[in-house]
Amino acid sequence: MRLLALTLALVILAPAPARAAGPQLGGCPVLPATHAINTDVSNAPVDPRSDAYIASILSSGNRFLHADFGGDGEYGIPFRVVSAAQKLVPITFDEYGDESDPGPYPIPLGAPVERGGDRHVLVLQRERCRLYELYHARRAGKGWRAGSGAKFDLRSGRSRPAGWTSADAAGLPILPLLARYDEVAAGEIRHALRFTVSRSQAGYVAPARHLASSDDDPRLPPMGLRLRLKRSYAISGYRGQARVVLEALRRYGMIVADNGTDWFITGASDRRWDDDDLNQLKRVPGSAFEVVRHGRIRR
Repeated sequence: MRLLALTLALVILAPAPARAAGPQLGGCPVLPATHAINTDVSNAPVDPRSDAYIASILSSGNRFLHADFGGDGEYGIPFRVVSAAQKLVPITFDEYGDESDPGPYPIPLGAPVERGGDRHVLVLQRERCRLYELYHARRAGKGWRAGSGAKFDLRSGRSRPAGWTSADAAGLPILPLLARYDEVAAGEIRHALRFTVSRSQAGYVAPARHLASSDDDPRLPPMGLRLRLKRSYAISGYRGQARVVLEALRRYGMIVADNGTDWFITGASDRRWDDDDLNQLKRVPGSAFEVVRHGRIRR
């Protein structure tokens, strides 16, 4: 009896297992572990409109997943990590200034700019754990000119005001939704991924804060819609980087963040991506996904 009592006492006094930390970068949390982007949705209920949403995305033509990153670092969205000492520079907005956070921002004049039309610039200030993102960015004198811009406190995870865009159409931060090479190399992505659809409806669901369409077809996905790889879809035949991405899509899913090519998931640009490995994702059909139940669609 004494032994049993001692064993029970030790069990009671033993500290509870530490809760798994959320994603980290530059010594900062990439949003709190409890943030929607970092939430495991593998057991969340399926939305009753799931089949209609999936069918509407498939109807546009592209029917398979695609990694929109790789190419020896040419594809994907680059980012820069800077210190708290990084010089602040002026930012001028010429498209969505009324929905943008005013400058100055600690963005180096030599910060990398995404190739292509969107020209995103992403900068994480590590000691302060603040994220600064620009859309349609280009150098302008001693600072930057951009279509829109947003600041995010990665410790608090506070959302944009309702109805506001960010550097992304859905009003979400971009960096926390990117597939990053360091995560994949470590064997696990612990957050949802960003992806695009060619057509969306005029509405958004949490965690998104902004719509990107005037189409009132309810079968189309709203911004913020979250898809999850079905448990029934076998991933045992996939290897390496593609396998890590698919495991994340099963556990955390992917979120509609902008209008673009259907089923394109976004990653950070990095020369270490293996294109042959990532090309395995092109075998994954859109029909292998289902929609996680969401809340009210906001207009």
